[in-house]
Amino acid sequence: MQATAILPSIRLSEQKGRLVANQIRGLKVATAIELLTFSPKKGAAIILKLLETAIANAEHNEGADIDELHISEIMVDRGTYLKRLSTRAKGRGNRIMKPTCRILLTISD
Repeated sequence: MQATAILPSIRLSEQKGRLVANQIRGLKVATAIELLTFSPKKGAAIILKLLETAIANAEHNEGADIDELHISEIMVDRGTYLKRLSTRAKGRGNRIMKPTCRILLTISD
């Protein structure tokens, strides 16, 4: 039994998202929730919401027992960049690249 949750475009760099994802990969769901709740990183709150969504998917769609679930796969991939312009002197402009990422979370028993 597997349940998947996907967050397609979130305003977080993939490197910062992977820091949090590597901490919870392979853990039991209850342990991962505790770790993400008390983590000070921005990506922890985002991945916590995604984990709760995956748990709800497993419980509702598959009828899974929450105590037996663990994180089998979590991938953080690079998404598109939000391109912004910062004005500079003499009519020039600098490009500001704001990264996004795509997070895929799979839990299984």
